[in-house]
Amino acid sequence: MTRVETPYLQKQINQDLETTTMLTKNTLAVAVGLSLATLSAPTQAAVTFGDTEFTYGGYIKLDFLYTDTPDGDLATGIGREFYVPSLTPVGGEGESGKFDAHARQSRFFFNSATKLDNGKTITGRIEFDMMTTPIGDERITNGYSPEVRHAFISYDGWIFGQTWSNFMDVASLPDSLDFVGNTDGSVFNRQAQVRYTSGSWSVSAENPESTITPFGGGARIVTDDNSIPDLTLKYNFADTWGSVAVAVLAREIAYENMAAGIDDQTNGYGVSISGKYNLSAKDDIRFTVNTGEGIGRYIGLNTSNDAVIAADGTLDAIPVTAYALAYRHMWDDKWRSSFIYSAQSIDNDSALTGGTVTDKTSSIAVNLIYQAASKLMYGVELRHATREVVSGADGDLNRVQFSAMYTF
Repeated sequence: MTRVETPYLQKQINQDLETTTMLTKNTLAVAVGLSLATLSAPTQAAVTFGDTEFTYGGYIKLDFLYTDTPDGDLATGIGREFYVPSLTPVGGEGESGKFDAHARQSRFFFNSATKLDNGKTITGRIEFDMMTTPIGDERITNGYSPEVRHAFISYDGWIFGQTWSNFMDVASLPDSLDFVGNTDGSVFNRQAQVRYTSGSWSVSAENPESTITPFGGGARIVTDDNSIPDLTLKYNFADTWGSVAVAVLAREIAYENMAAGIDDQTNGYGVSISGKYNLSAKDDIRFTVNTGEGIGRYIGLNTSNDAVIAADGTLDAIPVTAYALAYRHMWDDKWRSSFIYSAQSIDNDSALTGGTVTDKTSSIAVNLIYQAASKLMYGVELRHATREVVSGADGDLNRVQFSAMYTF
C-alpha cells in the first residue's frame, strides 16, 4: 500500500512531556506537560466509580505570530502556525510579513485508573488537540476537528497504544512557546507501539511508516510496505542533577511499486544521546545529538526522507545528523527565559535526489515568559531560522510569537 504527498508535513506533530510507564493519578501531571515545562501541573478533576478513578484536564492556548520570509512566500498552513524546518522558503523573492492567530494547540486529556482483583492497576489515557487537522478555515467559524494525540493503556510495565516513540527523550525538549522548540535537531514522533519498561531500560516495537525520495527528486512517496516494526532500545537514567538517555533504533525501509518495477528494501539505524543537566535551582541545560541512516521521519518533523530510489530501482538510506542545545534561566519566581539552538545536516546524493531537496537547516530562538499565576502564563519568543538545499540556494525565516495559556 503506497501513497504520494508533497513535502508538506501532514502527520500529527506537536508536543507534551512523556507519558510514564505506569500512569497513576500521582503522575498524570507528567503526562500532560509540554515544552513549557516549568508550568505547574494542571489540576485534574477526579471522580471514582467502583474500582475506577477518572481524571481529566488540559489547557487553552492562544498564539499570535508574525512571520517574515525574505526568500519566498510561506503559504498558509502549518508552517505559519509553528516552525516546520522543511517549509522555510528558499531562492525566491520575499513578500511582506504575515500575521496569524490561532488557538488550535489547546488540548484535553482523559485518564482512567482501575484497581484489578490481582492487586495491580491498569491505566488508560486518551488525549486530543486540533493542531494539525486539515479540516477548518479562518473565514467564519475557525472550526477544526479534534485529533488523537495519545491513546494507550499501561499495565505492569507494558504500554499498548499510541504515545511518544521510545526513541524520543522528552526531557530534552526546551521551554519554548513554539510547538516543539528545538525542532531542527530533535527526535519528535508519536505512534502506535508495544513497549516494555524495567527500571531504566525500555524496549519497543513501533509502527514502521517510511518516506522515499523518487530518483532525481520530486514529490515525497509515503509507504507502509514494511514487513517488520521499527525496534528501539533505550536506557534512561535520572537523578537530582538531571537525566540522560541513550537510545538506539533499528528499522526496515521498504517500497513496492510493481507498475514502476520497484520492489526493494534497505535497513536504517539511529543513535540518540540526550538529556537535561541542572546547573542550579534556576538554570538548566537541555541537549540532544542524533545520527543515523534511514531515520528521516524521526528527525526535525521529517525534513529528510528515509531513503532515495537509485537509477536501478534499489533503495539507498539517507544519512542525517542533528543536534540541539537549550539554556534556561529563571530570573525570579515569575520570569524566565530560554536560549535555544538546533540544527540538522542531511547527506543527500545530488545525483539521486536532484538539487531541490533540503541539505541543512538551523534555528536560534530566545524567549521571555511571565508566570502570572500558577495556571496562567504569558510569553514572547523571537526566532531566526535558515534552510539550504543541495543546489546551494538558501532562505531565512524570522518570527515573533506571543502566547497566552491557562491550564486546568
